[in-house]
Amino acid sequence: MTVPLPDLFKRVTLAPGGVRINTLVGGNETGSPVLLLHGYPQTHVMWHHVAPVLAEQHTVILTDLRGYGDSGKPPGGPIHEAYAKRTMAWDQMLVMRELGYEEFAVVGHDRGARVAHRMALDYPQSVTKLAVLDIVPTRHALRTADLQLGLAYWHWFFLAQPEPLPEHTISADPAGWVRGRLASGRRGGQPFDAKAVDEYVRCFREPAAIHASCEDYRAAVGADLADDDAAAARGQRVTAPLLALWGEHGFVGRRYGDVTEVWREYAATVTGRSLPCGHYLAEEVPRETAAALQHFLAD
Repeated sequence: MTVPLPDLFKRVTLAPGGVRINTLVGGNETGSPVLLLHGYPQTHVMWHHVAPVLAEQHTVILTDLRGYGDSGKPPGGPIHEAYAKRTMAWDQMLVMRELGYEEFAVVGHDRGARVAHRMALDYPQSVTKLAVLDIVPTRHALRTADLQLGLAYWHWFFLAQPEPLPEHTISADPAGWVRGRLASGRRGGQPFDAKAVDEYVRCFREPAAIHASCEDYRAAVGADLADDDAAAARGQRVTAPLLALWGEHGFVGRRYGDVTEVWREYAATVTGRSLPCGHYLAEEVPRETAAALQHFLAD
């Protein structure tokens, strides 16, 4: 079993759309289903504190996004469409349908929250609740970008550069890159679990994972931004109740203040608050994160 998650989560190998999606399922079989989506440069293991708490009341599904962890890492394509959030959202929809869930809640952190946002837009009949951890919409971040954002999110623009610049640079020291990204976002709370960090490094050492994660960011400034602009032009908003949580000491909290105000432009019903941490809420302040999610997800 992948460390450090407890044995109550059982691994299921699924490839309903032709791309293997590493999936774990566990918890209360009579509870409503909740899909947890991880961020960069991590895997489903980032939920190791929070998932067992949510599993007391819910069936919890943990996945690795395509390109990450032990999921498949297909070529990105000429315009990086294989890593568009629309494509990654479709992966997750297929997984949930394969497991027999037509309606479910989604909780996403970082890149996973961007996939979750797209799921809620594309499949409003399926996503019953949406929780986004420490992000504002991709479109909002990019369309309001300035010097402050460029300095804080420099890796966005670095990773989006054409192949092979970022791949070559990261591959020189992938462990250092992963540990550096984690350290730069942490602002208090408890330290990362060493076994979890080792797992992130294990997965990220693979050249295909480095390339796929760069494709993720290339898609963000191309296909994802185009899709988000089109949704905004149509007046499309998230219809499911949305919870925004963010770290008060991280960039998102410092930059945007009350993040719920940003999300109200993109969703009909928004609640949320800051937590006393940086970017990695589920690992820095897991008790507070789990409690906020439990309250939001309660039937």
